[in-house]
Amino acid sequence: MHALIVGVERYDAGQDWDLPGPARDAVRFHRLLREVGVPEAQLRLHLAPLTPHAPGIPYQPADQATLRRVLVRELAMSSGDVLWVWWGGHGVLDRTGRLRLFCADATTADKLGIDLDSAVERYASDAVLGFPEQLWIVDACETFEEDLGFREQLPPDSLPLGHRTLTHRQTVLRAAGRGRTAANDPDRGTGLFSDVLLGLLADRADVLPAPPDPEELFPAVRAGIEALKEAGRTLQYPDIRLRSPERTEVMSADVPAPAQAAERRPISPLQRVVEALLAYPLMADPTERQTVIAVMAPHVTATLPRHTKARTDVTGILNSLARHHPEALDDLFDAVVSVDDDPGRKSELEAAIGAFAAWARRLRDRK
Repeated sequence: MHALIVGVERYDAGQDWDLPGPARDAVRFHRLLREVGVPEAQLRLHLAPLTPHAPGIPYQPADQATLRRVLVRELAMSSGDVLWVWWGGHGVLDRTGRLRLFCADATTADKLGIDLDSAVERYASDAVLGFPEQLWIVDACETFEEDLGFREQLPPDSLPLGHRTLTHRQTVLRAAGRGRTAANDPDRGTGLFSDVLLGLLADRADVLPAPPDPEELFPAVRAGIEALKEAGRTLQYPDIRLRSPERTEVMSADVPAPAQAAERRPISPLQRVVEALLAYPLMADPTERQTVIAVMAPHVTATLPRHTKARTDVTGILNSLARHHPEALDDLFDAVVSVDDDPGRKSELEAAIGAFAAWARRLRDRK
């Protein structure tokens, strides 16, 4: 059994890209595998931490050249029955629909990363002779590349592939879902998906290091994320991708039945901006929510309807601002991103507020 464990919190792009949590989650996963008897020599831990990690646990860097060398050369040449891959950090869904995972040396001008889909394809080919059983766990955003306003399109950066085979059984757990952000809890220093999954794996320690049954594990992951969604802490929809000689299937937390999908209405500007705000963990906490609202002018805040439930509160605030103080929508944006400037959430909130303001303006013009 071997594992590649990656946690990237700090990027060469600067503080705007800081992401508290992935390195800590990676260390927790490393510790879990050590506790169930996996030798240290079979664990490759690659971190870019914001703060000092747990003492006594050595790690390697998480730059693109290092991680690419591990995936293409070192790990692929290892022998073993089981492979675990754990990755936490920033990600984006490129224009071809492939998930790109940014490495620690990514900058705004040179967004170095690993193409997850090509890595999974490589490890399903004869380029990798071992690891017939594989579990890939990825806690990263899948925000659309075009929504992030990159000046230049991400260049192709696939890993080399071998000939396809029918010898590998792969399970890929992805946290966010297409076009979605993966929420973090910056105060606790953990990804919400990672925290749920680490708890579930700890509960199943008696079967580790063999991968747990994915069809038993995923409903439990989904239930944990659904509870967080009900609390207004995230909007992500994790999915699990199963590929084996017997089947190829994607199981998503939000895949509707065909008849339901045909009836689904397009998301409204109000719903989009509500979801963009609730994607911020701080908006689930009444005290932090009040801190954000208090930044706006007193004559604005005095007219806002308030509610104890996060979604109801946010919806009422937005409706009131659109009707009576549309200029304050920019103040709301500034207040939120001053507390949490996650690039993916920030980009979506900016776009959602812009669309909502334009929609509200059209409604006012009709009157």
